[in-house]
Parts: sequence; C-alpha cells; structure tokens
Amino acid sequence: METPSWAILALAWLFALAILSKIVSSQKHPHPKLPPGPKAWPIIGNLNLIGPLPHQSLHKLSQKFGPIMQLKFGSYRVVVASSAEMAKQFLKTNDHIFASRPQTAAGKYTAYNCKDVTWAPYGPYWRQGRKIYLTELFSSKRLESYQHIRVEERREFMSRLNDLSGKHIVLKEHLSRLTLSVISRIVLGKKYFSTPGHDQSKYEHSIVTLKEFQDILDELFLLNGVLNIGDWIPWLDFLDLQGYVKRMKAVTKRLDRFHDHVFDEHRAQRETQKDFVPKDMVDLLLQLADDPNLDVNIDNDSVKGFTKDLIGGGTDTSANTLEWAMSELLKQPHLIAKATEELDRVIGRERWVEEKDIPQLPFIDAIMKETMRLHPVAVLLAPHFALADCNVLGYDISKGTIILINTWSMGRDPSVWNSPGEFCPERFLGKTIDVKGQNFELLPFGSGRRMCPGYTLGLKMVQSNLANMLHGFNWRLTDNMKPKDLSMDEVFGLATHRKFPLVVMVEPRLPLHLY
Repeated sequence: METPSWAILALAWLFALAILSKIVSSQKHPHPKLPPGPKAWPIIGNLNLIGPLPHQSLHKLSQKFGPIMQLKFGSYRVVVASSAEMAKQFLKTNDHIFASRPQTAAGKYTAYNCKDVTWAPYGPYWRQGRKIYLTELFSSKRLESYQHIRVEERREFMSRLNDLSGKHIVLKEHLSRLTLSVISRIVLGKKYFSTPGHDQSKYEHSIVTLKEFQDILDELFLLNGVLNIGDWIPWLDFLDLQGYVKRMKAVTKRLDRFHDHVFDEHRAQRETQKDFVPKDMVDLLLQLADDPNLDVNIDNDSVKGFTKDLIGGGTDTSANTLEWAMSELLKQPHLIAKATEELDRVIGRERWVEEKDIPQLPFIDAIMKETMRLHPVAVLLAPHFALADCNVLGYDISKGTIILINTWSMGRDPSVWNSPGEFCPERFLGKTIDVKGQNFELLPFGSGRRMCPGYTLGLKMVQSNLANMLHGFNWRLTDNMKPKDLSMDEVFGLATHRKFPLVVMVEPRLPLHLY
C-alpha cells in the first residue's frame, strides 16, 4: 500500500522544521571558543600529564598549547595562565569574576572550613578578613611599631652565625628559626617554642620545640599545595587514596592544641588587666572577635584561621626566598663580590645595614627581585574560581572553572626576559619593575583582590636580612662542593623548597659589636 501524499508532505515539513530549529538554536547558542589544550581521558581528565612538580609539567604543556590553555582535572575544567598578559586578564581586567577560591580539602581541614583569608570564598566574610589584615594588622604604623622585634631577632641570628664560624651550617634551619622568631613575637607576643642551647626556664609555658613547630608548618605548606585526587574526582573523596585528608586532620589537631594554649593565655592576660591594650596580632584578633559592630562577626575558628595564615605566610616564604638567593649567589661568587662592593660603598665597614638603608642599595634589591623571578614565593598562585561565565581575549571561560597562574612559567618567558634560565640581577638595575602586583611579569605575591596582604612585611624581612648576611659575613660552600655542582632541584608545595638543603660555611666580615 502506497504512503499517502499528505503523509509524505507532513514528514517533509517536520524534517524542514527540525533543520530550521537546529540552525536557529546554533545561532542562539554558538559553540563556545575554548582555550587550546590536550585531549582529556575519561574520569581522570589530564591528571596523567601532571608530574611531581606540577608547575614544571604545566610549563612544558604551555610551550605546546600557548600562554592560556584549558585542561581537565578529573571533573573540573582548569585554565592555566602562563604569561604576564594572561595573568593581567585574570587578576586585574576580570578580577571581580575570578576573585573566589574553589572548595578543597585543604580549605576544609587545615583552614577551619575556609575561615582564613587564603581559602575563604569571595564574599562578605573574606572582605571582612581582608579589611582586618590591611587596616589592623599590616598598616604602616603597625609594621613600624614592630621594627624593634625585627632588629633584635636579626641581631640574635647574626650572633648565631658568628658563633658558627668555620663550621658546616644547614642554612635553612637558621633562617627558619629567624623568621619564625620574628613572626611569633609579632603575631603571638612571644616565642612559644623552646630552642636548643637556651635556658629552658624561659620557655616553661611552651608546648612545642622549635623543630616540632617547624614540622607543623612544613606539613601545612606541603598539604596546601598537593594535588588531592578527592578535590578533582569528588566521588573518590571518601577513599582518601593518597592519605592527604588523614594528614590534614592530624596536623590541624596538633595546631589546635597550640592555638588553644596561646589563646587561653592571651584571654587570661586580658582578664587581669583593667585597661587592656592589645600588644600583638592575636590580642587584636581576639578583641575583634568580641566586637559586635563588625560587618561580619568572626569567631574562635576565624581567629585560628587568621593566626595560621599570619604565622605560615610570614615564616617559610621568607626563609625559602633567602635560601634560594644564597644558593644562586654561591653558584656565582662574583655576584657576592658585587653586592659587598655596594654595601661597603653605601654603608661602610663601621656599621651593619638598617631597614632605612634598603632604598640606597639597588643591587641588593635586584638580587631579591631576580630570586623571586626564578624562585617565586608561590610557583603556582593559590587557585582562583570563576564566579560567572566570562570571555578572556576571545576565549570563553565557563562559571566554575578553576584558574591557575603559573608564576614559575612567567619568570621563564623568553619574550619578556633575556636568557630567562640565567640568574642575572643586573637585568633589574635601572628598571622600575617591582613585586607589588602592578608589574604582571613579576608576581611573587600575586595581584588584585587576592594578593598577599602581608607582602610589605615579607619584603622588609627578606631585604634587610639578605643585606646583613652579605655585609656581615663571607660565604662559601663546604670544601667538597664546587659552585657548578650545587643542585637547584625543587620539591613542590604551596612554597617550593630546595630538594637538598643548602650547606654553607661563614666567617665574620664585620665585628658583631658594631650591630
């Protein structure tokens, strides 16, 4: 039996309507133009392409796919920016869209459900925390009031180096003790850890040794920088395949015990003083936690999160930068000679360097900048999170995408830096490039809304300590080590360490009594 002509006509009309509908739909919803990137595998996405040093893996991929590329980490889209222009797009031009953070196990378990400033999502709570940091904790007046602490601890550090003249020194141990001592006194009011070789009665209220506390910080930095499988493939989260969540809970338990001890002591001091005046940052935070007039109230977990940020952010990063600086200088001893020539000419051999001298020491400043170019404080800035769909230089970035800024890769961009793999401080002499977030080719502290709020304190510590280390001592590698043999291998974390600690020998260049 033949098909009726009206049925054929109806089918033709339906077919035509389907084609027309598809055309109209495609015009209304064109296919997005995504950044280039490698093809993703089912379930794992591109995680198979990421090695033990993720910043270097991403750098190699960017050389193939370009300064903006899209990958898939498990269930999530990840866009990686590897050039100054792309960093500017995410951190300045579209900063309001990319100012949040993704939800991670690190934020949940080591930051008291994201109640610090590092992991807090963009919103009223984060703005309140940022405001406290900038107006209460890191104001110019407040930092100036702590200068005597930086001077006293630096003198004690130089005294220890003087006593160790001619001996093998694991430099990072002494740098960490210096920076931790400074930050502890500024944030906590005193050093709550005991140190070897000192009168232990001074530390009768301490509950950790210096090594134990440094171990806690090292673990926090490592765990805040790892690629945790459960973050990227949520349905595997409960398995904790790498054991990271278990370690996060364990280190936070240790940190809680420390925090509770410190806060109880500070509260007891407040109760015994009628007209109490805050003396340190914990005093200020506890006072603010009782302030009903704050836009967003902060609680005890908030104070813990902020305190963790302050101690962690101000210790390991500064010590790390100084160790990398000395490593690069010892590979090229002529740079040390050039630095000491400047110090002798500007400061003289009759005194040590003061913080106010730093603007007159351009080569010291150049060494610091070159160190932060090759060994940035954070090789990958803490991840950003897209709050809405956005178009970045013609590429469509969808809401929920995670953004990684590869500062390590940016510091090796041959279109910006001549001989980018070489340590050459002279490249900064006579240039106006700074590290304060406005020159996007050099972003060790980030930029925009999520820039590190304590960078001013970090700069003061790094510059003045580096200048005095070079002015006060002659430095050399141990007898069996040649400069060309000094390894510069890295270990990844929130801050990237040397794989092998730097071992050095010193001899005094200036008498200690001049300090």
